[in-house]
Amino acid sequence: MNTITRALIAEFIGTFTLVFIGGIAVASGQGVLVAALAHGFCIIYAAYSYGHLSGAHLNPAVTLGLLVGGKIAPVRAGLYIIAQFAAGIVAALAAQALVGSTGQTTGSLTAGSVWTAAAFEAILTFTLVSVVYQAATFGKAGSFAGLGIGLTLAACILAGGTYTGASLNPARTLGPALVGGDLSYVVPYFIGIFGGGVLGGLVQAYIIGDKTA
Repeated sequence: MNTITRALIAEFIGTFTLVFIGGIAVASGQGVLVAALAHGFCIIYAAYSYGHLSGAHLNPAVTLGLLVGGKIAPVRAGLYIIAQFAAGIVAALAAQALVGSTGQTTGSLTAGSVWTAAAFEAILTFTLVSVVYQAATFGKAGSFAGLGIGLTLAACILAGGTYTGASLNPARTLGPALVGGDLSYVVPYFIGIFGGGVLGGLVQAYIIGDKTA
């Protein structure tokens, strides 16, 4: 099996795990803390299980953020994004079949102020992509990169889960929304999440850069 095939399988499994476990944690109704820990721990799991194979992006916005910063080739990025979206949909189907809910990434702002929710998602995704760059891509956190990224995602969910669902991930949004039958908020969320990812990639790659103070 060649390198790219192994990487795509790693991205699929890692993203499936994130969307499935994250979704059922939300569906359980145990609150934002449980959802934050579930998502954060999944990132830590995937980083140490699959980081050496694919980089463990698990997120189209992270992949796009790395693409605009020149850290991944366009074709590879496109294949990663396809695998991530496919995994998100399959994970949502599994969650629906097993627990009767997909755990959609929505919050108090989603229905009445969806563009405010999208702006919130953009800021949170910028934060996530920033830590991916500094901790993992630039290697500032060494072997603790997966831990740093996972804890950052958990912090973002603790802050934003009540208001937007704190997706920060188009695959995490699309799969549950598609299977759950509600796509009304997906386009604004995509604009916010992808926008935050791109901005994070541009700022980290071309303004802050790989520097040590």
